[in-house]
Amino acid sequence: MLEVVASLIRGPVFLAGETINCEVTFTNTSPDNNSGDEVLAWSSVQIICQCTVSESRVMLPRKNALSTEEVSTSGCETSFVPNRDLGLYTKGERGLTVLCTKPKILFCDLKLSPGMKRSYQFEEVIPTDAPPSFRGQAVKYSYKVIVGTQRLEKTTKIVRVPFRVLVLYGLNDISVYNENEEISPSNPFLHNHRKENSVLDVALQVISTVTARKAPHSYNITNARGRVAKFLLFKQAYKLGEDIVGMFDFSVGTVTCVQYSVTLQSEEQVSEECRRRLSQGTAVTSYVKHQEMCLHTVRTHMNIPIPLTATPGFMTDIVCQRWRLHFEFVTSLDEISGPDSLPNDGGERQWQGPSTLNVETMVWDLPIKIFPTNPIHASSVTLMKTTASIQMNN
Repeated sequence: MLEVVASLIRGPVFLAGETINCEVTFTNTSPDNNSGDEVLAWSSVQIICQCTVSESRVMLPRKNALSTEEVSTSGCETSFVPNRDLGLYTKGERGLTVLCTKPKILFCDLKLSPGMKRSYQFEEVIPTDAPPSFRGQAVKYSYKVIVGTQRLEKTTKIVRVPFRVLVLYGLNDISVYNENEEISPSNPFLHNHRKENSVLDVALQVISTVTARKAPHSYNITNARGRVAKFLLFKQAYKLGEDIVGMFDFSVGTVTCVQYSVTLQSEEQVSEECRRRLSQGTAVTSYVKHQEMCLHTVRTHMNIPIPLTATPGFMTDIVCQRWRLHFEFVTSLDEISGPDSLPNDGGERQWQGPSTLNVETMVWDLPIKIFPTNPIHASSVTLMKTTASIQMNN
């Protein structure tokens, strides 16, 4: 009996442009030394990305196969092969194969004695222009490391290890981020070596720069009857796992606000060429909601955490995802008198609010940008397994 185990060494989350490392171990688990050697004819590994769409919302172009330019425009060694040639690896998979790296052969003619094991390392660069992992209402992108192996004159066995891809646009050429010898500081007593930044190092620098707090943004929230409040947002670009912090100032309002809520939402919009119906709207998904009663409140704040499992904003030929903050303000149409001033002795005084209110609701959407985070941090909360295995019986 043979056991094949595939394991992602660092974790299940990677940035597009990074190198994925997978360890594949083959073990002859036969306890009896007299059972003889096990022989495997070959084994190969590759990465695929499957796109699954909702047939009621998405209509893909009818083509037998996509060209290499439509699948990948980077200089990475990737190619697309029609499903009829990928039957080995796409068997049991649903959807269209939008990315497929060239298979890498681990070995040919491997002989394992009882109790013996052999491990192999697989490395592959994820193309920088690959789509991100995404589970939307209309479109889904999913990645897997596919390990195929076969005994002589036996059926091929497949091991699939899912993983998640985050995309940060602008990393096609990281050489521009490497230190230049002419401008980098030098020490005359040391032999200087030019530092080559990795894709992850460059990505983290870019993310830190674009999500750094700059000048705060102030918004006056008004309706037809006057000003409701003033809202202060400290920045408009965030990374996964961050908190969105904002402050409300109701002291400047001329309209009484009774309650407000802020919801973090994503907008999934299918491209016009792929829409099933021309009048098809945008699919909105809500994640975190902050709600608060604010009658007679002078100032307050909101704090909304961005889930590490969410997908940052992106765009492909099929779908586009954006992020926004959805505000709802419940305002009173009538003047509501507040409690009287406190007595001089510092005692308490009870105030009874009105039993009914004549109110109206106004909504407001504020676009924001969400970028990836360190994939190592995202790996700590993902539910994906980093190891998959299969038993090969005689």
